[in-house]
Amino acid sequence: MEQTIPAGPDLTLGVGPEAFVGGKLLGHVGNEEVLLVQGRDGVFAVGPYCSHYHAPLADGVVVENSIRCPWHHACFDLRSGEATCAPAFSPLDAWHVEVRGGCFFVFTKKETKTVAQPAANTSVKNIVIIGGGAAGFAAAEMLRRLKFSGRITILSSETSAPVDRPNLSKDYLAGTAPEEWLPLRSESYYLDADIQLHLQTEVTRVDTAEQRVFVKNRGSLSYDRLLLATGAEPIRLEVPGANEPYVHILRSLADCRAIIRAAKEARRVFVIGASFIGLETAAALRTRGLEVHVVAPEKRPMARIFGPEMADTIRALHEEHGVVFHLGQKVASLADGTVELANGEAFATDMVIVGIGVRPRLALAEQAGIAVDRGVTVNQFLETNVPGIFAAGDIARWPDPHSNENIRVEHWVVAQRQGQVAAMNMLGARKAFNAVPYFWSQHYDIPINYVGHAERWDDIEIEGDLRAKDCLLRYRRDGRVCAVASIFRDAANLQAEVEMERNTAAKQVLRIRAV
Repeated sequence: MEQTIPAGPDLTLGVGPEAFVGGKLLGHVGNEEVLLVQGRDGVFAVGPYCSHYHAPLADGVVVENSIRCPWHHACFDLRSGEATCAPAFSPLDAWHVEVRGGCFFVFTKKETKTVAQPAANTSVKNIVIIGGGAAGFAAAEMLRRLKFSGRITILSSETSAPVDRPNLSKDYLAGTAPEEWLPLRSESYYLDADIQLHLQTEVTRVDTAEQRVFVKNRGSLSYDRLLLATGAEPIRLEVPGANEPYVHILRSLADCRAIIRAAKEARRVFVIGASFIGLETAAALRTRGLEVHVVAPEKRPMARIFGPEMADTIRALHEEHGVVFHLGQKVASLADGTVELANGEAFATDMVIVGIGVRPRLALAEQAGIAVDRGVTVNQFLETNVPGIFAAGDIARWPDPHSNENIRVEHWVVAQRQGQVAAMNMLGARKAFNAVPYFWSQHYDIPINYVGHAERWDDIEIEGDLRAKDCLLRYRRDGRVCAVASIFRDAANLQAEVEMERNTAAKQVLRIRAV
């Protein structure tokens, strides 16, 4: 069978600098596609697709000697191909670039795919991570990438190894993503990396004086450094019938599989809650052909996060796909296969999904005497008030340099990036966590990207057309852009992230000079 030659120039024949458009050029070496990129220190050659969800990096943004993915903002080092910033963990192929007569030639791949520095603190031999979600996995993976040779133990209450949790309310639930997309790493990875992963494990207490973690029915184990990454748990609906078998929550892979099994026999489903989990679930189940109703107390879905204009756009999108909203309403009862609303309306249903929010799991931290303030309080290095104990993910409340506030957010990418930084700092790096908060949400085939953090704002500047699903919204407070949301404006959203980083860095320099 004849092989198809990839598009673009043959880079073994060389290209001149005039061939670059926007600092990037997609070409090929043999049958492999290669992306040439103009970085700060020269021209580099890497694989052209993000290792997270295969986004085209030609549409990304170059910053110094790195390139960022346009879809979910993963970052790769152009010199080595290393995935330096979540949500990607696997590196890109990197190629040698030769310069001859002012032209650039690519022939062979590089062998090294990491620029991470080895562990700084060799006295640390034993690290325990409580939590098998985004932050816990990212920390363990980074520890091994940093050449940490000590013991790594993950104590997880989950029934499965770490999975791509966002997919549970998106494509996997909709039936459009295969099972193999879910694991963050294969089961063999933990064996090969010598990471002790203990599932269905309940940690009962932490003794900070003795530096020991106690596990139900399994005794205890010691630690030199401890990472609390216990995540959040769904808030339960407290009405009659809330514990019926047809009432589901969605947090874990087991929850998602239970919903998928029930959906095969269901015709009508009621989703309680109109935030991210609720509306993404509504979209996924509509994709499966179910009749979907959404009940929520607010008048506009997601208005608290996105503002009224985007909220109305999201509602209209779901209504275009057949979702029926019952807004400004609360559920009074779920008894006997009937959803009864507070206004007296009642509807028969086959299934109910409760998505009314989550709360951080703080019991272990409180028991251990660790400072808590609507989350586990950490400093810029993600360390708690107890030396040697760090926190990351949904439970961490950290000093955000971009908003100048102590914040806690429940974003998947933030949790992963915090896990990575916590790993570095457990080994003595003293690296401040200063990533701009980022998340994405998907409704049918419409993605919404959001960078920054805006719990409140003075005004919203809208660029583009919300109805055409082509827009960028800037949320301003005190004259400063504190967050940006967009639909199908990936490069602009990425650039907004870069500008926030640069503005914050400039302010920090000015503060240092003032001192």
